[in-house]
Amino acid sequence: MKKYLTLLLALPFLLCCSKEEVRNNNPYLPNYNFDFPIDISFPTYDNLRYPTNPVVITAAGAGINGIIVMYTGSGYVAFENTCPNHEISTCSVLQRNGILTKCTCDDIEYSLFDGSPTTPARFGLKAYRVQVLNSTNIRVYN
Repeated sequence: MKKYLTLLLALPFLLCCSKEEVRNNNPYLPNYNFDFPIDISFPTYDNLRYPTNPVVITAAGAGINGIIVMYTGSGYVAFENTCPNHEISTCSVLQRNGILTKCTCDDIEYSLFDGSPTTPARFGLKAYRVQVLNSTNIRVYN
């Protein structure tokens, strides 16, 4: 009986977890759906061939204020180019500095490896999904 009870209690936790799921519950940033293909053979995206060379993409339909995409050496990461810890405003576009990005509204810096703040803050960067399609094409989407 204890086995069944344990299984019954654990079942909701097992069903709600997904490796592919990106949690983006941030009250300051809306969840826009988008799908942005990137061909890294184009000169605009050439930096994505090399680790720790982020590219900021501000094309229409790519995130709120654009997206930041980086190859970490083991895979690609993508984040929203908007400060995550306050309402969207004129100062909320992030300023990139190497592998860090900074919010000019509150001077909080974030790591582009995992989106975490370098000082205590309520939210980290809003993460987006990245799918590697082949050796020269990736897809960033929400």
